[in-house]
Amino acid sequence: MKKIARAFFIVFIVFFIFTNIVAIFHSYKFTHFSSEKLAKPKKPEDLTKAEKLKIMLLGIRIPKPSNDKKPHQKFKTIVLQSNKKIECWSIRNEESKGTVILFHGYGGKKSSMIDKADVFLDLGYNVFMVDFIGSGGSEGLQTTIGYKEAENVKSAYDYIKENGERNIFLFGTSMGAAAIMKALADYPLEPKGIIIECPFRTMYEATKARFKAVGAPVFPMAGLVVFWGGLTNGFWAFDHNPVEYARKIKCNTLLLYGEQDKRVSREEINAIYSNLHCSKELKTYPLAGHVNYLLKYKTEWTQDIGTFLDQTNISIFSNHQ
Repeated sequence: MKKIARAFFIVFIVFFIFTNIVAIFHSYKFTHFSSEKLAKPKKPEDLTKAEKLKIMLLGIRIPKPSNDKKPHQKFKTIVLQSNKKIECWSIRNEESKGTVILFHGYGGKKSSMIDKADVFLDLGYNVFMVDFIGSGGSEGLQTTIGYKEAENVKSAYDYIKENGERNIFLFGTSMGAAAIMKALADYPLEPKGIIIECPFRTMYEATKARFKAVGAPVFPMAGLVVFWGGLTNGFWAFDHNPVEYARKIKCNTLLLYGEQDKRVSREEINAIYSNLHCSKELKTYPLAGHVNYLLKYKTEWTQDIGTFLDQTNISIFSNHQ
């Protein structure tokens, strides 16, 4: 009996050590881009069984996102000192209604927001596009899935406000949405409104979705990756939960969601929406997944955005009468 118990204990210890080593590999690669030029990672559904097994064991190396195109309008490059240096693009309208600051998602960069910036410009707004830390022209290789990026949101907001703008809107997709929500929960920012696309409810659920996408076992790996990911990046990742940040948001909020999203569930979106104690609206797109909504719903997206901005501006004007 003692031999069986001892053998069981040894197997448990080996399994515990092995799973933690695998989790450390995953967490590091999940939160650190590679400086090497690598091929663009395949979509999970395009991976072979051997490739999926390799990813399950070692994680996936993701090259640092680089800006592969530039705006066709005249723009100015601005570097701000945040928690690290972040690079931004500023495009101005001659007679603007305000400024929209745009924040990209995980693995993105500011050039991926050009098509959305064009819509805001056509609607009469200045745009200010931001590369989060570790992405595009910004400093470093680290990404914290919206946690430390919240300080980048604050830095961009402060810069725009200090330059005289009072009608400021924040737009973010996925990780960018989470970063906006955390920034509003942590700092005394007062944008006129925010537009957030498909934010995850909790860091743990976002990590579970990543494992499910490649067919990897969720338990216990997702929890271990969240633990090590936070530990190696200097924060407690289990507290990185937009569903809780939502409770502290007071400004007008437009929440957008694609009903075919396999990374963020409708239940997550409903929970976030329920916790928003402000003037709020939820718009969904039936055939969209965790992708750029302009691909299938440009007309609807533009109308939803334009209506929200106009109504918010009317409300602001009325309140100042």
